[in-house]
Amino acid sequence: MITSQIIYEGSLRTRSVHVRSQQQIITDAPVDNMGQGEAFSPTDLMATSFGNCMLTIMGIAARTHHFTIDGTRAEITKIMASNPRRIAEIKVELTFPPNNYPEKVKKILRQASKTCPVALSLHPDIKQHVIFHFL
Repeated sequence: MITSQIIYEGSLRTRSVHVRSQQQIITDAPVDNMGQGEAFSPTDLMATSFGNCMLTIMGIAARTHHFTIDGTRAEITKIMASNPRRIAEIKVELTFPPNNYPEKVKKILRQASKTCPVALSLHPDIKQHVIFHFL
């Protein structure tokens, strides 16, 4: 089954439609690459997908082990390189709500984050820097 359909709308903008849900995402080229920067760029989405994936996989681990990570936040920083233009590094800073997580749970979450399919699919030259803050 087709996952998504993408239409190039002009002016360096695309509209992507998730076939099953019909949810849409618009992308714009970033200002530093001839775009308007009015939406996520494709590389922004890639970096953001890394954070989304980590939270999802940790959420599955939490559900499996009967605890919650509801309210956990991720801040994503994408660092670009040039010649060729590419993502050089993605920083993910995770902040968990004040739940007094025991060390066993922290270990489960750290291990789960390493099994994120997006992280495992990224080129090895892309540095992945992940920081955990347990409040």
